[in-house]
Amino acid sequence: MIELEGVPELVDPVMVAAFEGWNDAGDAASTAVAHLDKEWKGEVFAALDAEDYYDFQVNRPTVWLDGGVRKITWPTTRLSVIRIGGEKPRDLVLVRGIEPSMRWRSFCNELLGFAHELGVELVVILGALLGDTPHTRPVPISGTTSDPDLARRMDLEETKYEGPTGIVGILQEACTHAGVPAVSLWAAVPHYVSQPPNPKATLALLNRLEDLIDLRIPLGDLPDDARAWQLGVDQLAAEDSEVAEYVQTLEEARDTAELPEASGEAIAREFERYLRRRDGGGPASGQAGGHAADGGDGAPYLREGPADRTRPPKPQRPGSDDEGGGSAGGSSEDSPEE
Repeated sequence: MIELEGVPELVDPVMVAAFEGWNDAGDAASTAVAHLDKEWKGEVFAALDAEDYYDFQVNRPTVWLDGGVRKITWPTTRLSVIRIGGEKPRDLVLVRGIEPSMRWRSFCNELLGFAHELGVELVVILGALLGDTPHTRPVPISGTTSDPDLARRMDLEETKYEGPTGIVGILQEACTHAGVPAVSLWAAVPHYVSQPPNPKATLALLNRLEDLIDLRIPLGDLPDDARAWQLGVDQLAAEDSEVAEYVQTLEEARDTAELPEASGEAIAREFERYLRRRDGGGPASGQAGGHAADGGDGAPYLREGPADRTRPPKPQRPGSDDEGGGSAGGSSEDSPEE
């Protein structure tokens, strides 16, 4: 039985989850949840027991000094609550962690137990994959669900994927079987520049999340970081004629495939987002703060996020192997359920 003493009753809560690892190309998804946590000052109210779900030879704990005292940060998954005021209040339950090494069904059941106790109405799981997409174009975001009714109501794709899956796919199916509405949002990250961070993909995920749950999200420095990232990759790609030619090929294929969409729903969605931000309306105009039970000594056991880099790495040449297993000429083996 999960007891959440000290956590207040939530208003129309949505659970937003992301996991480092196989489903997190460029750290785009986990960074998106970290951004929400930072901007709205979420406070941790629970952390799953690392002993139950992680192989410490795969995800090793780290030792660090706090005022001369040695402490250990264990790989784990943590939950925090964010209270968002305004005209249309809506609270968020953030789940941020690492893809577990074992006992995935128990892991999902524990998260669903929290969702049930908190009255979560919708679970949104963020993911990112390597794809044949140019860094110069808007980041493709696909929204999928296993629920046909939810797909129709929220204008999402009903997943038809068959093949290897990660914790994102398992958690979505667990939600479906438990009767909890669940959606996965996937960002496609250029495989030739897959190293983290990728602020452009993170920004795209947050924009799509904003549309999905009708909540204005403070973006902070992300738009500037995304522009700087793209300019940096432009400069690095221009130094290699093969990469520049390959990027141009991807651009032509993308523009041809998405020409009808460019004049339809995509532009309408961007215009609606612009109006919301110009008018300063939406729930984010109210006060927001995290409310949670006292974390006590649990805080040192939480895994820190990846450090930001000031400059993206040099794009890899077409045909070379990358960390995620994708190659420049073909699709990545990390393709999620779409």
